[in-house]
This record gives sequence, C-alpha cells and structure tokens, in this order.
Amino acid sequence: MPHEIRDITIIGGGPAGLFALFYAGMRGASAQIVDALQEPGGQLTALYPEKYIFDVGGLPKILAKDLVRSLTEQAAQFGSPVHCNQRVVALEESGGHFTLVTATDRFPTRSIVVAAGIGAFEPRRLPQSCADQWYGRGIYDRVSDPSAFAGQRVVIIGGGDSAFDWAHQLRGRAASVALVHRSDRYRAHASTVADVQAAAAAGETALHPFHELHDVIAEDGRIVALDLKDIKAKSTRRIPADVVLPMLGFVSDIGPLAAWGLRVEQDEIVVNSQMETGRPGVYAAGDITTYPGKLKLIATGFGEAATAVNQAVHHVYPDKKVNPGHSSNLAIFGQKDD
Repeated sequence: MPHEIRDITIIGGGPAGLFALFYAGMRGASAQIVDALQEPGGQLTALYPEKYIFDVGGLPKILAKDLVRSLTEQAAQFGSPVHCNQRVVALEESGGHFTLVTATDRFPTRSIVVAAGIGAFEPRRLPQSCADQWYGRGIYDRVSDPSAFAGQRVVIIGGGDSAFDWAHQLRGRAASVALVHRSDRYRAHASTVADVQAAAAAGETALHPFHELHDVIAEDGRIVALDLKDIKAKSTRRIPADVVLPMLGFVSDIGPLAAWGLRVEQDEIVVNSQMETGRPGVYAAGDITTYPGKLKLIATGFGEAATAVNQAVHHVYPDKKVNPGHSSNLAIFGQKDD
C-alpha cells in the first residue's frame, strides 16, 4: 500500500527513533517511523521493559517501559504515524525522493534517518520441534506484561541476562518459577545470577542446570508440564509448567541497509559529526552508528537523533537553519519565535 510522501522517514522505533520523530515534528517537518517490531520501544520493549534505567537526563530512575511510553507521548503531540510490523526490504530513489519498500507497503520520503539500533532482530527459537506448535499458546519469547503470568507455573529456558532478569522479576508474581539451562555457566550479570541462586537455595525458585527441553506435555489443548533431558546423565525428568519463556537471545541483521551505498563496518553505519552516512539525504543515529569516540548510550542517541533530524530538515528545506534555537522560544510550542 502506498503512503503519502513525508519529509523524513525514520527507520526504527527505539529511543533514538522516537526522539527523532518528536524532533522532526518540533522542526515543522512531516515525519513517520517504520519499524520491524510489533510495537515501539526497540530493545527497551523487547528485552527489558521491567528494568530501571538510571542515566537518562532529568530522571533519577525510570522503568524502560515507562521511558518508551513517555517518548511515544512526546512524539504523538505532532500526530506523526508509527508503522509497526514493517520490515524494510528495499530502497528506491527516483524523482528527487526515496521510497522505502516493505513486504506490504511503500513509504515515499524526501530524507531518511536510520535509527535501527542493532538492526532488525528476532528471538532465537527453541530448536526442539516439539515446541513449534506451542508458540503463542503457552510458549512466549517476548514478555511485555509480566502480570499476565500471575499465578502460573513459569519455566524459563536460557542462561543470559533476559532469562535471569525474568526469573527475578516473576518471582512472587508467578505461582512458581523454574530456570533451565544447558550448563552451570551463565552469561547474565553476576548480581542477578547471585539473586536467583539465593532464591533457589531458599526454595523460592527452581534451577535446572545441565538440562534442556525434551518434550512438551499437554492436556486439553494447554501445556501442563515439560520433560527435561539431563545432558550429563541422559535421563529425563518432568516438571510442572503452564508457561514457557525461551530467553535464548536474539538474531540481529541490518539486512538491505548494507547494500544502500552507506559506509558500513561490522554491521554499523559509519557517520560523521553531522550524522551523514555517505549517501545524500540519508542520516543515522543511535546504536547502529559508529564514529571515533562513539558511546552506545540512550543519552548520546538522543543527541545524535537531534543532529540527524536538523541536518535532514536543512537537506529538504535549504532555507531552514540547521540550528533550531532553544525550544523555549519556538512558536510551535506557543512561545515567542526567535
């Protein structure tokens, strides 16, 4: 489906992308976000919505999901659309503008800001075929609302940060929490591992190292238990389960962006101080960028987004200044315009 042409199209709906959408509206440019995920927020929504962030200016601490909500509300005041479930597959250029092509839609635009984070990413799926039919019906590889698992017997599979974070977060909410991993070496932060191990010692959480999924046991169309295989003893054991959360990490890929004539090194876009990518009209910001001294932080992503948008606005409208001045003086907010 073709959409109306916009001044700026932002690829990616994470923190940098959402702030870029707000900033474009503040500059009086028409803008939109195109994102491959099901909802805005990028890694904050997909990986750690319930974790606190402490290094965002002006906020002593804020839950990741609440930061996403605030950024979404900030951007929404200009009515710019956010198009989710839209994985970009191609970029066309003709008639003085670009067209971003997805599997279902076409998005014409006068400029582009790539704020795609680590690229399009998908959760790793459980390798056992017995799990395939239960995805979305008891097996969930993303958690957006932990209260949905209240009173349920939850089994988490994995040994990284996400697995241990949810083992910690769901303790006390779920009826029971068990964590299954193929070894006793964990990739999560030591403090979180220690917390979960202490809970296991106190009988509040079950830990099953050196185990993997062997089979899913169901009754009346719902999961009731899992058979686990002990990879050392080659034996199996059955544990109760209503919900399975495979937290096996993500597969990320910048996809077609690598063929757009941008300067790309190790799946990162090389930019200069103006966030230029090497292709006129295409800018980048956030974790997907690299340059000398680059810091992959939300705080720096906000600044990069502002720079990229200001450059894009000047590219589309050469008579507009790159520097917008102070927001406290802008007419768009009802203030005295400089």
